[in-house]
Amino acid sequence: MTEHYDLAIIGTGSGNSLVTPDFDDRRVAVIESGTFGGTCLNVGCIPTKMFVYAAEVADGIRSAARYGVDATVDGVRWADIRDRIFGRIDPIAESGKRWRVDGPNTTAYLGRARFTGDRRLTVDLNDGGTALLAADQVVVATGAHPMVPDVVTESGVPFHTSDTIMRIDEVPERLLIIGGGFIAVEMAHVFSSLGSRVTILARGDLLLRHLDTEIARRFTDVARGRWDVRTMATARSLTEQDGTIRADLLGGGSAEGDLLLVATGRHPNTAGIGLELAGVDLHPDGRIVVDEHGRTTASGVWSLGDVSSPYQLKHVANAEARVVAHNLVHPDDLRSFPHEHVPSGVFSHPQVATIGLTEQQCVARGLRHVTKVQAYGDTAYGWAMEDTTSVCKVIADPATGLLLGAHVLGPDATTLIQPLIQAISIGTPAHTVARGQYWIHPALAEVVENALLGLDLDQP
Repeated sequence: MTEHYDLAIIGTGSGNSLVTPDFDDRRVAVIESGTFGGTCLNVGCIPTKMFVYAAEVADGIRSAARYGVDATVDGVRWADIRDRIFGRIDPIAESGKRWRVDGPNTTAYLGRARFTGDRRLTVDLNDGGTALLAADQVVVATGAHPMVPDVVTESGVPFHTSDTIMRIDEVPERLLIIGGGFIAVEMAHVFSSLGSRVTILARGDLLLRHLDTEIARRFTDVARGRWDVRTMATARSLTEQDGTIRADLLGGGSAEGDLLLVATGRHPNTAGIGLELAGVDLHPDGRIVVDEHGRTTASGVWSLGDVSSPYQLKHVANAEARVVAHNLVHPDDLRSFPHEHVPSGVFSHPQVATIGLTEQQCVARGLRHVTKVQAYGDTAYGWAMEDTTSVCKVIADPATGLLLGAHVLGPDATTLIQPLIQAISIGTPAHTVARGQYWIHPALAEVVENALLGLDLDQP
């Protein structure tokens, strides 16, 4: 027998927030094959940043001597850190499930959904059996999963991804990481600060190579002082012997570790869910095709989050969920995804935050622009920190004074960038941001003020 619903939601990351009070009088099916809460809660943003905070505490202790404070890290209780973190997260995931299981108008299906036709679904239940569903509207919010190169899977060596490494029982003495993006450098920070010797194998000439080139170069320079960073390095083969994993590299050379982390990106969860039977098209990179309102190419089928968005970021998925939740019940008043100005952060050491265009993008587009790179150490608080590597870089249109991009590298970068996010999003000229408000002295935020004032604009 086929159960009919007003709305069926596949995935419980940001998809779980779609059931607003507007749906109180409607029947809703919520389908989840794994743990409720999605990537961010269970294996992404939240647990990683809790580990990052512990890493920052350890780093602060180790660097205390330069300020005249003698202190040592006597030990790292990894299992205690892990259990504290997941002892908080796992109950939240469970409560998210109970919220839907016990909901007055929601039915939770614990299993894997696949389309069998136009807004018709079969759910292969985790405990056996199947359920047949039909819905007036369907939202696909299935997220993404770690990509693993063939050289790893074909080698047969044991490995971890960001989905599994945070649950291990002890810190490895040597951690070998394949990948040079934000997951790789965040995990490198966590494990190096908590006791591992880290080696990173990155394909490109810089870590975080998607960033502004100057920022990526500065980050890579700092990283080389903390980790064994191998750039332009691609694993040709992988072997394991006596607990040691060895990567032999194209062009010669090798690297070893006691544990292998593969951090080479994440791929949308679109395989095996029958999208072709529903008339849902995909981009060449595997993402579901959606318009600015979240509609797929199939009538009545919507999508949001990592499975369809060009931005694999939780704050973007949440914004998309708000738009889709509105559009589902207001078809004559459709809202659009707010993708114009999307910021992002990397919680490594040093921290990085960015929004808008990079300098190389400005050059490629032929945009007239000016830049200012302001050092933390040239402000009073940065001087107190004895900082020599951190910067705030701003890029502006010299004719209008409007910011084109902003990039911060250093402590609290993800907090310091917020007034620049606001300026770019609202369209406030740089000089107005700098002189239209007080900047607390001698706070670290003065690095942002001074960067804005340092722009060589046609008219201030």
